[in-house]
Amino acid sequence: MREQPLWRPSPEQVAITNMTRFANDASSRWGRVFDDYAGLHQWSVEAPREFWTSIWEWTGVIGTGNVDPVVVNPGRMPGARWFPGVQLNFARNLLRRQDSAPALIFRAEDKVERSLSHAELYREVAGLADALKQVGIVPGDRVCGFMPNMPETVVAMLASAALGAVWSSCSPDFGVQGVLDRFGQISPRVLFSADGYWYNGKTHDSLAKLREVEKGLPSLEHTVVVPLVSSDPDLSQNPGARLIADFTTDATQIDFVDLPFDHPLYIMYSSGTTGVPKCIVHGAGGSLLKHLKEQQLHVDLHPDDRLFYFTTCGWMMWNWLVSGLASGATVVLYDGSPFFPDGNVVFDLVARERIEVFGTSAKYIDAIAKAGLRPGDTHDLSRVRTILSTGSPLIAESFDYIYDAVSKTACLSSISGGTDIMGCFIGGNPNLPVWRGEIQCPILGMQIEVRDDDGSVLPDGEKGELVCANAFPSMPIGFWDDPDDAKYKAAYFEKFANVWCHGDYISITEHDGIVVYGRSDAVLNPGGVRIGTAEIYRQAERVAQVLESLVIGQQWKGDVRIVLFVRLREGEILDEKLRENICSEIRKHTTPRHVPAKVIQVADIPRTKSGKIVELAVRKIVHGEPVLNREALANPEALDLFANLPELAD
Repeated sequence: MREQPLWRPSPEQVAITNMTRFANDASSRWGRVFDDYAGLHQWSVEAPREFWTSIWEWTGVIGTGNVDPVVVNPGRMPGARWFPGVQLNFARNLLRRQDSAPALIFRAEDKVERSLSHAELYREVAGLADALKQVGIVPGDRVCGFMPNMPETVVAMLASAALGAVWSSCSPDFGVQGVLDRFGQISPRVLFSADGYWYNGKTHDSLAKLREVEKGLPSLEHTVVVPLVSSDPDLSQNPGARLIADFTTDATQIDFVDLPFDHPLYIMYSSGTTGVPKCIVHGAGGSLLKHLKEQQLHVDLHPDDRLFYFTTCGWMMWNWLVSGLASGATVVLYDGSPFFPDGNVVFDLVARERIEVFGTSAKYIDAIAKAGLRPGDTHDLSRVRTILSTGSPLIAESFDYIYDAVSKTACLSSISGGTDIMGCFIGGNPNLPVWRGEIQCPILGMQIEVRDDDGSVLPDGEKGELVCANAFPSMPIGFWDDPDDAKYKAAYFEKFANVWCHGDYISITEHDGIVVYGRSDAVLNPGGVRIGTAEIYRQAERVAQVLESLVIGQQWKGDVRIVLFVRLREGEILDEKLRENICSEIRKHTTPRHVPAKVIQVADIPRTKSGKIVELAVRKIVHGEPVLNREALANPEALDLFANLPELAD
């Protein structure tokens, strides 16, 4: 029987999407004919002046100056300059709507619920922006947030951006050293912090950590505390701090500062699992265009849609989520555990708030599948039009699970990109079918190729490095404190000159979709055969007893052997029968070369704050090498489980 997609939009659905409307407008504007998405995408990379002009006009960016030239030095990576004749303000674009419709809906576990209208959000930003101006914040100053995912975090970011200050944030679950490893590099003048947060039903204090953070930031002039876990936080032990109500003025209008297109907006951070995090500087214009393009075209976001992504303020998906305001959408914020009081809490929120676009991580989808949840049977999810997944490759079985147990009508869009570009290289498309295990398409404006180690472009079906062969507006301005862009060039342009090499191991399918096999720096190489880690995870986690797994290549007797670590369901023991079952699943669905030489049970698997497992850090521990920055991990103690394992000595 011929293979069929899991989901396909009807002709009626396709006719009314933003993607279709944009293609029709661009066709009329430039006299082009687009027979399909492939043709639209080809135009988007071959005619950057036409394409990015259309994005600017179609999304209604608010700015001044000349849109032409669109790009100077388009063939240089890095070095291309976008919209050099334009000035804009990022916050103005996100605050363009000022009516009584909800802008932000917030929930902190089962403790706090509130919302802000677009008009209320504007007024909140006005008062805080004026306060920042009164204490001398000017364009280029750094303002930081050590904050939960709450409305005041959005307000503080927008107030900073309104003045041209640069925003950077860490979620409050970071340890003191993790915060200082990040903020300590960029010398902030103002720091926002909540008094605490809730996670898994427990209250966590932030004020004690805040005291230590303040001591480690000699540049800091003002600390502003936002009440969350208490209505009247005790700041007696934080004498330099002020409550946000005492800091904010009663201003009602915002004096937006218009700045060049590439003026710094955000400082983001690499994961920092192998050293001090790199500080990645992103521009206001590039971030805005990237998010407008992805949200309006690839996600099909409309005004009044409700957009929810389960994220913390330490993950770039928070920055992406908040940009939904620029499209007139309602942004839904959730802070806390996705499993408190049980695994239904996220879907309770999705159903109650009638969310159209719901985003989460691949690990969360796998976890609720393993827990046997069927939210489509227990919740009214009929309003959900798009389900987004990122953070790690979404395995084929998770596609099956979504369409069986969550929604049969939503477009499941696995997306992949990163902090490095403030968005995606590859992602969803409301006009295309969803094929099992595949990301639907390359993102418009991104010339995605698969290359071998020599830099040659590989044919469809062959695995290799994901590269982007053209410049794009959301490339970083650079790295902080990086003379001559040395660290920036080493991060993305060392392997192939003038081509962005992202570090993902992928292939392009017969449907022009993409399969991601894991990080290329974690690719296994037993006997000289390259194997993506996701290929093994997919099979190992088909076994019912396996909750999650992590695989590395261990140097062994002049070669590499595959070692698979598994975390099992509570009460399960890795005996020989289960070990053979895991290996059998891997052999049956891949090749004998994929079968691990060792399968070892561990109590936990280390991951970053955004939930990504850290194969490289485990590989270092196994080989007796130091891991320099444990503070980057959500559960650093888990690394110790992999040290000096007797099973790896023979």
